[in-house]
Amino acid sequence: MEANTNLLTIYEVLLSKYNNQNWWPADTPFEVIIGAILTQNVSWINVEKAIKNLKDEDILEPEKLHKKEVDEIAPLIRSSRFYNEKAKKIKNFMNFFFDEYNGNLSNMSREDLVILRQKLLGIKGIGEETVDSILLYACNKPIFVVDAYTKRIFSRYGFAKDTASYQDIQKFFMENLPQDTELYNDFHAQIVHLGKNICKTLPQCNICPVREINDKIKCRYYSEKR
Repeated sequence: MEANTNLLTIYEVLLSKYNNQNWWPADTPFEVIIGAILTQNVSWINVEKAIKNLKDEDILEPEKLHKKEVDEIAPLIRSSRFYNEKAKKIKNFMNFFFDEYNGNLSNMSREDLVILRQKLLGIKGIGEETVDSILLYACNKPIFVVDAYTKRIFSRYGFAKDTASYQDIQKFFMENLPQDTELYNDFHAQIVHLGKNICKTLPQCNICPVREINDKIKCRYYSEKR
């Protein structure tokens, strides 16, 4: 119960400070999926450039993108880094999407969460964070997305060890929060905002709204720096 209360307290402080993040920024759920693949190891601004190129070519639709080959996709997503590999990942996903669900996102979203997650993890080049982003933000499934910001921030709060695995951190959140898709969605977005702008590798503790909420929620990094 204590961990549950502490996590919700942190979320409420972030929400009060930064408002709902309205994440994932995309015009369609399908765009969310492509963005989730493209955003691996690159800043979002470069993903936006790649997404714009796909839109300008009028191929950011399932049927049209499915017909494109890797060498046709790659030049359009050059800004996303590792664009040849990412083009292969997009192609792998598109083949899966049509083979399994005939390119219909509603059909895919109706699949059982556990089964769909295992299927998506079977796509070559698609890892846990990308899969869970697709499940949460495109398919509206209640699963918590973990990224480097999550691990950094919550290890500083003492909720996770530096050596904790993706599964360990995800389990911690999902066991100590209500099963609520909207909560998972915005909480992760708040963590990303905090990690990108304040709780960096060299954090700006003086402007962090979570540095010392109460006796039970204290940032170890902030405490050691004082």
